[in-house]
Amino acid sequence: MPIVNALLQHSSQQMEAGIARLTEFEIAALAAGEISGRFSQVPLGGIYEFTGFLAKKSRNSSRLVFHIIDFRPANVGQHLDTGA
Repeated sequence: MPIVNALLQHSSQQMEAGIARLTEFEIAALAAGEISGRFSQVPLGGIYEFTGFLAKKSRNSSRLVFHIIDFRPANVGQHLDTGA
């Protein structure tokens, strides 16, 4: 099964207890199977919305990896914060 590994970067402003908070992080990700072919063709540095799930990197690891199920270009002008 083809697998593509990636490092995703996130940056957004979230509201917490009425105070704006800058949220930034990086997370290891992978795309497996059919989606890996599509994912391997996208330009680096693009802005995308991802659908997927978090799972341990391996059975004995405490590190998490985001498994990409689907993605699409993000509408940069769209406000994505749901407030949740």
